[in-house]
Amino acid sequence: MTDLSAVGSAPREPGAAEEDFRELTRRVTDAGLMRPRKGQYAAAIVVVWLMNAVGWAGLVLSGGAWWQVLLAAVWLAIWHEQLAFLLHDAGHRQISRSQQTIRALGLIHGNLMLGVCFGWWVQHHNRHHNHPNHLELDPDILRRVAVFAPEQAQQRKGLARFIAAHQRHLFFPLLGLEAVVLRIAGIIALRRRAVRRPWLEGGLMAGHAVLFFGALLWLLPWTSVLLFLAVHQGLLGYLLGLAFAVNHKGLPTRVGGEWSWLERQVLTSRTLPTGLVGDFFYGGLNYQIEHHLFPGMPRSALRHAYPIVKAFCAERGVPYTETGVLESYRDLARHLGTASEVLRQGTVTA
Repeated sequence: MTDLSAVGSAPREPGAAEEDFRELTRRVTDAGLMRPRKGQYAAAIVVVWLMNAVGWAGLVLSGGAWWQVLLAAVWLAIWHEQLAFLLHDAGHRQISRSQQTIRALGLIHGNLMLGVCFGWWVQHHNRHHNHPNHLELDPDILRRVAVFAPEQAQQRKGLARFIAAHQRHLFFPLLGLEAVVLRIAGIIALRRRAVRRPWLEGGLMAGHAVLFFGALLWLLPWTSVLLFLAVHQGLLGYLLGLAFAVNHKGLPTRVGGEWSWLERQVLTSRTLPTGLVGDFFYGGLNYQIEHHLFPGMPRSALRHAYPIVKAFCAERGVPYTETGVLESYRDLARHLGTASEVLRQGTVTA
């Protein structure tokens, strides 16, 4: 575990930290950054749906030609990632404050269009936001084979232990499975009745499977179907995995103890300022500190919140981690190697 002294800070008095967050909230609110952007989201939804339709039209016209199938798979992976970002934003009430609208958007974009269980994802992701990088409470840490602190190594046995020991080299290749893993996690939640409407959510996911695989088998020969699935699912997994992998990994972890909301979100996150192309492929989540501080902030406002939050943290002496894209992946690889070193040295008892 990385303690706070490693990042040059110590927990502040709760009252002071809470007052700091209230002041920061006032500043971003006065800047109009918490204002709903329903028109922008409506336009984004239309564009994403149209681009997905273009991809499927490409498959219809491909005649099974491998290079056209390959292009369609790449195109649809890119725009399916955008569907996932809409699911994410709906879950955070960025698109609408109406519970009915949120549920409809989540079920359509998640369960029906992606085959991802929206009810499971919201519960899972909310716990992550409340306890980022907590070794016992953050589900994004608990559901992975990788270890992010040496004290997690004791829990790894068999194949999971081997993967964790070599995670520095295996983590990035295995990210290609992320899209499949998300679907499996939702199915497990449904089987455990861990969502409120398992029949509705499960039915929509089954509908996705029938429509998705049925369309592929109807449009393409089976060899082209295999090519499409390998490229589409693998690339989608990488796009999602690379967008989320660097948000917290390699930053301070904790067990027990309490930090204020401001400390929890800033000290365990990193921001990767990019241009508009980077913002597109990260879904705005490259401004991870800003997103974690204000999860209900519309995606397009995050890049404008970035200089305000960064300046505020400097003013209050709160460490603010900002890196480039390639540097963030290098930091993650180094951290994974350090966290799993005890396994490679065989110093953890089996």
